[in-house]
Amino acid sequence: MSLARLRLPPSPLRGRRFPEPSHPYRNEFQRDRDRIVHSRAFRRLEDKTQVFSEPLSDHFRNRLTHTIEVAQIARTVASALDLDEDFTEALALAHDIGHPPFAHAGEKALDAQMRRFGDRFNHNIHALHIVEWFEQRYARFAGLNLTFEVREGIVKHSRDFAPGEDPELDEFLPGVRPPLEAQIIDLGDEIAYNTADLDDGFSAGLFSLDEIADSVPGYRGLLDETRSHFPRAAPPVQFQEILRRLIDLLVSGLIDGTRDAAQKAEAENVDDVRNYPFRLASLAPLAAETNAAMKRFLHKRVYTSPHLEYEREQAELGIERMFGFFLANPAELPAWQRERLSGAPAHRVVCAYIAGMTDGFFRRTSRRLFGA
Repeated sequence: MSLARLRLPPSPLRGRRFPEPSHPYRNEFQRDRDRIVHSRAFRRLEDKTQVFSEPLSDHFRNRLTHTIEVAQIARTVASALDLDEDFTEALALAHDIGHPPFAHAGEKALDAQMRRFGDRFNHNIHALHIVEWFEQRYARFAGLNLTFEVREGIVKHSRDFAPGEDPELDEFLPGVRPPLEAQIIDLGDEIAYNTADLDDGFSAGLFSLDEIADSVPGYRGLLDETRSHFPRAAPPVQFQEILRRLIDLLVSGLIDGTRDAAQKAEAENVDDVRNYPFRLASLAPLAAETNAAMKRFLHKRVYTSPHLEYEREQAELGIERMFGFFLANPAELPAWQRERLSGAPAHRVVCAYIAGMTDGFFRRTSRRLFGA
């Protein structure tokens, strides 16, 4: 069943903060997508850790390759459901541009520093700041001047918020759900990082095929079938055979689950999607069970592994040290960051500067400042 009736209509859009003439052969979401791809923040994702750091292997995902995988999954789902593929792709490509260096350890460390000042760090809100102010590519305005719908999706793709919960976000329709295209980004993200982390964890030798099968529903059947069809294939090749079927199970589950939820909700248009009590994007039962089991398995066998725990500790200590240094020595900030001190609290300026760093630039800056 097509969900074309629920797709975000191409017009009327709520527009850009600074009006611009339409383009002769690209729609508004295609223009947003291209602006995101050409931004510095998007390019920096190449040198930001996803889970496993670059020194371990050249083959593990980084934040950029993860983003490409999310876009692939999200666009496939949008196509199958007859939603707006361009809108979906733009959101997928932008969904992680606010992540700081060193993955979630970096976000945790920056948030801890901001809490000292009664403030917070959230990578989605930082992504909004990037597209609104920090990117400098146009003479007529700061930021990328993205459409309202893409900016709303950036801050709402993974969570809803109530009116007044965050005054900065009150313009983005608090209290209602985002369009269905934005809703599928969060689950597409989960599918991408769960299967990728499983792939990278297996490549790192953290677990065996049978250990996955003992913990993840449906995996045993895929493993037995693969061993039956390819008994002479090496375990890494068998793993890849299983992985692609696992991704297919989860993506198909997202398509079927979302379609079923929309049918049960009797949603007829975007307004019905927005005003429904909860999100309609969802996984079908088997896919949901498999996805949840994978998350538990990865937490136990990958995310809490000694090597990653050590790397997280080092990242958090490094960010704490650098944050304190720039607060105490604002003259050491780059000139364009020092200019911001006249209009923003120092802790916010320092936080934004560190959040924009790649892993490599953070390490180089650390060596320059501390010799370590």
